[in-house]
Amino acid sequence: MHPKFWLVALAAAAIGIAGAAAAAGQYPNKPIRMVVPFPPGAASDFLARTVGQKLNELYGQQVVIDNRPGAGGIVGSTLISKAAPDGYTLGMVGQPHLVNALLQKEPPYRALEDIACVTEVASLPNVLVIAPSLQVKSVSDLIALAKAKPGQLNMGSAGIGSSSHLAGEMFKSAAGIKVEHVPFKMLSDIFTEMLAGRVHMYFFPLPAVMPMLKEGKLRVLAVGTPKRTPSLPDVPTIAESGLPGFQTESWFGVVAPARTPRGIIMQLNKDIANILKTPDMKERFLRQGAEAVFGTPEEFQKLMQTEYVRYQKLVKAAGISAQ
Repeated sequence: MHPKFWLVALAAAAIGIAGAAAAAGQYPNKPIRMVVPFPPGAASDFLARTVGQKLNELYGQQVVIDNRPGAGGIVGSTLISKAAPDGYTLGMVGQPHLVNALLQKEPPYRALEDIACVTEVASLPNVLVIAPSLQVKSVSDLIALAKAKPGQLNMGSAGIGSSSHLAGEMFKSAAGIKVEHVPFKMLSDIFTEMLAGRVHMYFFPLPAVMPMLKEGKLRVLAVGTPKRTPSLPDVPTIAESGLPGFQTESWFGVVAPARTPRGIIMQLNKDIANILKTPDMKERFLRQGAEAVFGTPEEFQKLMQTEYVRYQKLVKAAGISAQ
């Protein structure tokens, strides 16, 4: 080979090595954007801000929380999937990221192929919450009322395909009741309608509604986990309240656009895991009704693949479609 070509090849190799070193060794050297596909106050927003604050302290770089609500999470998930794969755009996503891709005839992103998993962050119960004006004291009471007034009770959600919507559809099917689904865009609107008594029931991921429960503004009837949650030890499970085997939980995790360098993915995985291991973070999560969870990128990827198949079946069985 001509010496000139050797020089070109060596130069290209040097640039590649330097680029990889910069990606792995000097990351981050500017602010990081963490996209949340839901509004401020949502469970994913709480998790993103909590983890983002600690990453900010660790890296000395600002982690900007970018709330992009809309279309039940489609807007935010699309933004994450289409972003530059350089480690400076991350996302905090949950089940809606998967479900929304299943509901669209021509989805704007591929749920599994267009993202790189970093780590799961939290597992949290979905809780069945009712309007204070609703005169029921238990899940059995609620079911009896819904059967006595078919189609007259309203069930809110954060949008078609959201975890609150899916949990509600599962409950309707298990209980054999007919209630009207009312999707919302903003969490504040949901609270307003429930306090006014126009929306009667809602399945919240616990962190999203914990402040309202602590203030006694809304009432929780049951939790969706198989066992009672330490955050609400006196609240029964739905399974022990008349629907044996019923279970609904939410999970959230950090993702990046596909093709983000492996070195960056592994650095984020290690750093977030170390943050979640601390007693302070475990306690902070617990106070809000969440359990800190972490693992390898491959474990999170496997969870998402398994959940994708499960939601394919649920969406088909429930007849859910985008509107």
